[in-house]
Amino acid sequence: MEHTPRESESEQRPGSQAWRWLLHALRELAETVVPAVVIALIINLFLAQATQVLGQSMEPNLHTNQRVVVEKVTYRFLHGPRRGDIVVIEMPDQAEMLIKRVMGLPGETIEVRNGQVYIEDRVIEEPWTVNPGGRNYGPQVIPPLHIFVLGDNRGASNDSRSFGPVPIEDVVGRAWFSYWPTEHVGFLE
Repeated sequence: MEHTPRESESEQRPGSQAWRWLLHALRELAETVVPAVVIALIINLFLAQATQVLGQSMEPNLHTNQRVVVEKVTYRFLHGPRRGDIVVIEMPDQAEMLIKRVMGLPGETIEVRNGQVYIEDRVIEEPWTVNPGGRNYGPQVIPPLHIFVLGDNRGASNDSRSFGPVPIEDVVGRAWFSYWPTEHVGFLE
């Protein structure tokens, strides 16, 4: 009797090579996609995230549909918000995040009068462009761990004059860089 070499199991089962290829492809995909998703989530949760400006409250400095990167590291590890910073706020009673400029810090007495911002009864110089308007506010002492925010387009801004000082814990981060549209690419001031 003649002996023939035994066929391997994979040659005996039809489609087993395709099955092995599929498993290999799925494994490769998992090894690539899962770490990428985890890294993206970590970056989004702790380091930075992209957001879109909605509305006119920050014109002429930021425009509706402009895209910005919000960095989250500075306020967590280095220092709190500073006057003039553009911040993104996630308020519990607002459907969408707000983007505003920090004008008052904890413990300061703030007043908005005839389009001017006063801290401790002294006018604050604003080196950025402001469209004046809107209602007056204060004088009011900003509570500890809170900031007072205004839009740069004061007449069309829903800001701390309406909802009061914002808890620092509601600040997502600092709007840091504009990346879209291309004519507005650059660091924010």
